[in-house]
Amino acid sequence: MPHLVLSLIIILNRGCSCKSIAFGLVREFLIFTATLRFALLASVTLVPAPALADAAVDTDAQRDYLPGNIVVTGQRDTYVNEDGSTGTKTPTPIIDVPQAITVITADQLEDQGVTSLNDALRFVPGVSLETGEGHRDEVFIRGQETTADFYLDGLRDDAQYYRPLYNVERVEVLKGANALIFGRGAGGGAINRVAKVAEFDMAEYTLGAQVDTFGAFAVTGDANMPTGDSLAVRLTGTYEEFDNHRDFYDGRFFGISPTLSAQIGPDTRLYAYYTYDDDERVVDRGIPSIDGGPLGGFDETFFGDRDYNFSDVAVHVARTRLEHDFSGAWSVNASLMFADYDKFYANIVPTSGTTDTTVRLGGYESGTDRQNLIGQVNLVGQFETGSLGHTMLLGAEFGSQDTDSTRNRALFNGGADTSVTVALDDTISIPSFSLEPQRASASELTTLSFYAQEQLDIGILQLVAGVRYDRFDLESTDFIASFDGARVDERWSPRFGAILKPQDNLSIYASYAESFLPQSGDQFTVLGQQDEALDPETFENIEAGIKWAPHPELLLTAAIFRLTRSNTTAPDPANTGLVILAGESEVDGFELGAVGEPVDGLSISLGYAYLDGEITSDTTSALAGTTLQQVPKHQVTAWARYDVTDRLGFGAGLTHLSKQFASLSNNVVLPSYTRVDAAVFYEATDAISLQLNVENLLDEDYYPSAHGDNNIQPGAPLNASIGARLRF
Repeated sequence: MPHLVLSLIIILNRGCSCKSIAFGLVREFLIFTATLRFALLASVTLVPAPALADAAVDTDAQRDYLPGNIVVTGQRDTYVNEDGSTGTKTPTPIIDVPQAITVITADQLEDQGVTSLNDALRFVPGVSLETGEGHRDEVFIRGQETTADFYLDGLRDDAQYYRPLYNVERVEVLKGANALIFGRGAGGGAINRVAKVAEFDMAEYTLGAQVDTFGAFAVTGDANMPTGDSLAVRLTGTYEEFDNHRDFYDGRFFGISPTLSAQIGPDTRLYAYYTYDDDERVVDRGIPSIDGGPLGGFDETFFGDRDYNFSDVAVHVARTRLEHDFSGAWSVNASLMFADYDKFYANIVPTSGTTDTTVRLGGYESGTDRQNLIGQVNLVGQFETGSLGHTMLLGAEFGSQDTDSTRNRALFNGGADTSVTVALDDTISIPSFSLEPQRASASELTTLSFYAQEQLDIGILQLVAGVRYDRFDLESTDFIASFDGARVDERWSPRFGAILKPQDNLSIYASYAESFLPQSGDQFTVLGQQDEALDPETFENIEAGIKWAPHPELLLTAAIFRLTRSNTTAPDPANTGLVILAGESEVDGFELGAVGEPVDGLSISLGYAYLDGEITSDTTSALAGTTLQQVPKHQVTAWARYDVTDRLGFGAGLTHLSKQFASLSNNVVLPSYTRVDAAVFYEATDAISLQLNVENLLDEDYYPSAHGDNNIQPGAPLNASIGARLRF
């Protein structure tokens, strides 16, 4: 690995062309994988595992709808995933999980040609995108905004950065309150990435490359190398360079992720993972608004400083998971993750006050250094007492998080002003500015959780009931305000569900779940004096739905829900300047979904979401009756692939969002839009495949996301990418 990494650094520092970078990556990847495979073949063989195909570590569920182990199907070009274990922490088919779940499989990700989590989530009903200030993943799930409800194999991955997909098997979006499974937060839902693992069945190597009409490109490598029945390693890696329709935008990403799987006894398995991601890019905050909508005629204009707007993120994540089967009924798994996040970004941004001839700008820079340590253990039992079937979960989780954060703001006009008005032009001239400290803080967060869940099968009826206890202990120091804050929250979060099963492939369910979020933001960087004593916000999700699989390759779903967010801060009418916990918001909605292969050769992923969200009781941010921000009332997502022959296939996609408000001010509207995509797939040989993806085929002008009223992101015009993949 040092040889590979060193060679990559040399290639990049020489400023080589795209072509030479790609060839250099491929050459070094092949040298490294060949060397590693030779070394592994010479290593000591561990205990054989002839029954490993039935182990619960594999990535997809078996194609029936009865409780059982989760296994890999090995099928290609299908968007169906039956594994619902993330929703229960037990081997449960997705059809028997009493909540709405959208899964984006590896095949769908590959067919759509997406390389980042942000792009993949565009096709998830009930999820709308926030711009994330041009440097992080940020979404609304059922109307609830979050930068922290992101998970990796069920473990919290909450720092603010863009998450890649080169080492991801699938993406799962679990809708509704999820505290029982994930702990604090997850009020609107949670987004879980399932990582690729080293597999024992066969050696496989994949090399891929794609380039688009803007000049952005990516090269990837994936090598799975078993050395027998009991040891396998896998190495995935990627190098990307960014470009798009926006002026001065560029950047690059490098990621590498080795994994190891080992059968260390007849009933014991060990998995180890490491990931290093390094991301550098221009921070693009989009365009301002004027007259209640996005500023027209400036979709390519960069409202920042090309020499200052910059983001640099380095992420190290090391994980291990141990699984042991005590018997056919009881098993245990234990996971440990350490993550180190080092991030810095700086930006000049458009603010309010844009006219036909001028625009107002502000700016700041921010740095965050965070270390997370998370441990989790789960005891799972599957047994019967008489005619009753039981799936029982007992678990515990601990976590620690240390965060150092700084922020310096820009001062203009010789340090006199925090913003400045400049001429509106195709290229914005940025006057000189200085920086002054605005925030500096350190925080220490420790959490301890215990949870229990019972899934009771009494034939035609299944019942799910569970509760989680969380202790949340946060201490922080605000160095600028010279304030030491501390808060301790202890909460119980219940979950109940009932599933009626007239037949194995049909579930009719109703469920209730709660979550909570302490009053200190979802990043917990610093406590204000006011937030220190306030009770957490609470989330309640009531849901009813149907899941039906007409055949094993097709799943149809429908859900109706009400999500209530309470204990939101509100002005105290009797004490000017103080707040009380009286604010509330509510989202009513329903979702429809169809995923799978309704006929041979046709793979579909279709979704529709209706969301009606508003403030129902005054908050410190908005009055009752205010429509929730960036929550479109109607959302349609559709993607399909049809294989005309064994070698040739076509794809098409559509996303439609009705109009939405950019912020809680309800003063700026993001217009409704419909984006159409297309694709062509060609298998040149059994080993070589070619792919053409076209985004925004009809060249629609649209604005898919925002960060407030004056950071609106213009969608890209028509853009085509060509990819090639070699498997051997």
